[in-house]
Amino acid sequence: MPSKLVTDLLDALDKLAGGAHPGYRPVHARGMMYAGTFTPSPAAAQLTRAAHARRPTTPVTVRFSLAAGMPTVADNDPAEASPQALAVRFHLGDHVHTDIIAHSVDAFPARTGEEFLAFIRAAAASGPGAPTPPPIMAFLATHPAAKAFVEAPKPIPTSFARQAYFAITAFKFTSAAGQSRFGRFRFRPDAGTEFLTSAQAAAKPADFLAAEMSERLAAGPVRFRILVQMAESGDVVTDSTVNWPESRELVEFGTLAITERVDELAPERRKIIFDPLPRVDGIDSAGDPLTDVRSDLYLVSGRRRRAAAAK
Repeated sequence: MPSKLVTDLLDALDKLAGGAHPGYRPVHARGMMYAGTFTPSPAAAQLTRAAHARRPTTPVTVRFSLAAGMPTVADNDPAEASPQALAVRFHLGDHVHTDIIAHSVDAFPARTGEEFLAFIRAAAASGPGAPTPPPIMAFLATHPAAKAFVEAPKPIPTSFARQAYFAITAFKFTSAAGQSRFGRFRFRPDAGTEFLTSAQAAAKPADFLAAEMSERLAAGPVRFRILVQMAESGDVVTDSTVNWPESRELVEFGTLAITERVDELAPERRKIIFDPLPRVDGIDSAGDPLTDVRSDLYLVSGRRRRAAAAK
């Protein structure tokens, strides 16, 4: 049975999205899936004994998505499209896998599941007909991390392939020698980042990001460097709202090469529930309370989505 916190979060996210949308995720509802490969760097095997860090290559399924829980949101919607998200599943064997989930802002609005619930409830209560000032304003006034997240620039990229993505929670990486270090994944596009002005975005078609990716892939693979930003002594590893200095070491984990778009409605892909917990030997949660809450929420919402798809 899911906890009350998880069911309350799912209910709040549904309200924020204007109601439940059967068969879709409660956030990042509109997305596109791709296939590709992961090739680890030599440094990856020094950082962790995880299987995909030691194999020559590992097949992956990649999903790019928009922020909102509405499946009809447009790629250029200034309020609902950003932050964009990137989820990667590393296929390690039959029914054996590990995932990375990231989005395009190096921040998160809440430290705990309870705080995230309060944030979502305040946002959902601040739509049309809300009192003045809306509840979200009172929440942001007392929660500086949430205020910083809301006010952070979130420009629409020219391409999913020209956006940077950040996994917000830290993990403990353990090597074959038993040495452990803490770090956070991030994805850096080989093509560099590039963003649209508000006017340029408004002139784009509603589905321009998917169309652009198809054109780009026709010319060759889309590549990202996967990096791990390493914590140093004294850095907080259990709070997703806390950033580490940009001067921290970046370890090259490997290269993600996306080669083709795949049908996200195919039965096996519709079943995919990306998991914020790594669930692979050599990479573990750092103890951030959000990690378990997010994992449970993804599982419950994923089962609901599977049930709707089976009807």
